[in-house]
Amino acid sequence: MEGIRLCFPQLPNASCRRPDPPQPETMLAYLLLYVVSALTAALNLLVIISISHFRQLHTPTNFLLLSLAVSDFFMGLLVMPVEILMTQVCWMLGDLMCAAYYLLPFVIISASVGNMVLISVDRYVAICDPLHYPTRITKKKIKICVCLCWTYSVFINVFILYDHMKIPGKYNSCLGECLVGIAGDVDLVLGFVIPIAIIIVLYLRIFVVAVSHARAMRPKVVTVTVTIGRSKNVRARRSEMKAARTLMVVVTVFLVCYCPYYAATLTGRTIMIGSSTEIYMVFVMYFNSCLNPVIYAFFYPWFRKCLRLIIALHILKPGSCETNIL
Repeated sequence: MEGIRLCFPQLPNASCRRPDPPQPETMLAYLLLYVVSALTAALNLLVIISISHFRQLHTPTNFLLLSLAVSDFFMGLLVMPVEILMTQVCWMLGDLMCAAYYLLPFVIISASVGNMVLISVDRYVAICDPLHYPTRITKKKIKICVCLCWTYSVFINVFILYDHMKIPGKYNSCLGECLVGIAGDVDLVLGFVIPIAIIIVLYLRIFVVAVSHARAMRPKVVTVTVTIGRSKNVRARRSEMKAARTLMVVVTVFLVCYCPYYAATLTGRTIMIGSSTEIYMVFVMYFNSCLNPVIYAFFYPWFRKCLRLIIALHILKPGSCETNIL
């Protein structure tokens, strides 16, 4: 045991080996991950400020984006930095805190998946049943759905980690290690299979309706005389279609980032939470939280305008919440 650095030197027979100091190339990777973490928190904070401050952005769809930005913000602020730090140091907070800590990222990930399902439902109603959208999708209903989404995320993950709360340290082989095994089938079905199936089915339906709308609007383009009411209806449809395409990009990127982790679970492999394989796949999931606001900046002119106003500190002026953004 001479020369081996232990997490708990006073308990050499039970202690884990302390991680070796990172090499220069590893330090560069850690630095990059910390930059991504800070960028994730900063960009999503800008989304939160934009939608919360400007009243013109208080729409049902944007409230869903706000909920998604909140989960992504906490991912960048709390989860990613700790995950990076845990690869470099020993876990010193005990087995119970180990199980309790993993509850946070589990809840955030589940809330993100739930928000994606709600976004898909919102776009489905907007495209497939536009006449009833204002009555079926209201601000009050969306706020209730968002609260239920977060409540469900907390409840289901407390259920998944319940055994580890009762028997903390069940999967730890030595002191200084923090590993948590999850109820694989439950997590897979409730956290991935059912939500992703709903998202795919809804967007396939949206795609079919979008194609039929595009074909229906082609004759209107070549018509010389169009009534004002019909023209407004066509513009409204095009606006909804553009929003659907943008959110489809968000959902597609979400699936690309989340599928590797759950695909490994589908193969029947047992992935220990805290292992190097799990950390790599989880960071691919976490990176989705950084990509979402980048997508907004690329596709949403209102977000770019909000960025300019926030950076210029325009939001500190009285009455700035009434600024015309759209």
